[in-house]
Amino acid sequence: MVLWELLYICSVKTITPNPQNIITMKEIIEKVAAAYAVFAKDSALQAEQGNKAAGARARKASLEIEKAMKEFRKASIEAAKK
Repeated sequence: MVLWELLYICSVKTITPNPQNIITMKEIIEKVAAAYAVFAKDSALQAEQGNKAAGARARKASLEIEKAMKEFRKASIEAAKK
């Protein structure tokens, strides 16, 4: 998977794989993994080279990770109820 694909996955707010318009836990996990890959790359650039733009991208990716983790928590609770 190339970087632009990872960025696209991170920018997608709702993935509609099924008719009920419900995102699955597997898709949420993939979304978190993609956002973390972007975060890891950009945070390393900031830490190692002092790249300020990479720091801004890393902060944005951390917000995406936070949103995806909240989605995961909701999906996990719903799955536990079944």
